[in-house]
Amino acid sequence: MIKTILTYPNPLLRKKAEPVTEFNEELAEIIQDMAETMFDAPGAGLAAPQIGISKQIAIINTSKKEDDADKEVLALINPEILSGEGSQVDEEGCLSIREYSAKVKRFMTIKVKAMTPEGKEIEFEADEFFARVIQHELDHLEGKLYIDLISSLKRNLYKKRLKKIIQTEAEKKSE
Repeated sequence: MIKTILTYPNPLLRKKAEPVTEFNEELAEIIQDMAETMFDAPGAGLAAPQIGISKQIAIINTSKKEDDADKEVLALINPEILSGEGSQVDEEGCLSIREYSAKVKRFMTIKVKAMTPEGKEIEFEADEFFARVIQHELDHLEGKLYIDLISSLKRNLYKKRLKKIIQTEAEKKSE
């Protein structure tokens, strides 16, 4: 089921997610809903807090092509970055940050440890865009947004712009 994606400044996006302790049908349903929501958006990844679920669950779109009929996701449960090397600066956007993107510095290569939806522990390395997406989604699990990684000047400009967006939306609803 496609869920509503929360947008900044919703306070749930700033809350640290709780670890997953039960690997069951409910977890599988959450992952399925997250995947449907991410592909509908469309996005490169999605974290459970973005749909209002404060659990340490992140999914990454691993489909080969944009129009891939066999959509694939990597579900990471209770993930953590063990190490990071190098750096890359590239444009980032977010399904929870409306009408804004910015250049953000991230590790080029990371080593990740997580659980699978079945409760099996995995470790792997990721680099370049794949590493960037994982870092972005894991920030969500910590209650961080990519706009926290940009200059305070750019962040304040975005906040002013967002106030105007929200005000315009409110005016349209009241008409």
